[in-house]
Amino acid sequence: MAVAGVSVINILALSNRSYIWTRVCKFLWPFIVCISAIRAIIMIVQLYRGEDKITWECTNGGQLWGQSAEAGNPSTTTMPNAMCSTGWHAIFVIFIVSLLIDLVFQIYMLFLNWRFSKRLEHYNGMKGPHYGGYYYGS
Repeated sequence: MAVAGVSVINILALSNRSYIWTRVCKFLWPFIVCISAIRAIIMIVQLYRGEDKITWECTNGGQLWGQSAEAGNPSTTTMPNAMCSTGWHAIFVIFIVSLLIDLVFQIYMLFLNWRFSKRLEHYNGMKGPHYGGYYYGS
C-alpha cells in the first residue's frame, strides 16, 4: 500500500512539476525500496520453509496440511491443480523473479524521481528566452 501511495504522489508531483512533493518522494523512496527488499527476502524464506508442506499437499491430492486443518480452515478446500502440476521449483523461481522485477521497477521509479528533482533544482539556472536569456544581448 505504501508503494502504491508514494507512486501516486510521485506521478502527480512529476506531472505538475511540484518541487515540494518531488522532494517528499525523494525522501520516501529509499526507505520504501529497503523495506520492500526486506519484505521480499522474508517472503522467499517463508516460502522456502513451507516447501515440504506444499509438496505434501500436492502429493496427497491437494488435501490440506494437518496444521491448516487444525487451525480451523475448512478441509473441503484443496490446492489448485495448476500449482501442483507446474512443480515446486518452477513456482519458486517465478515467485523470486516477480519479486525482483517489482524491486527493479521501484528502483527505476527512485531513479526517475531523483533525476527529475535534480532537473527542478537546476531549473532556475537554465537559460531561456526571457530575463537575460539568449535573445537578449548584453
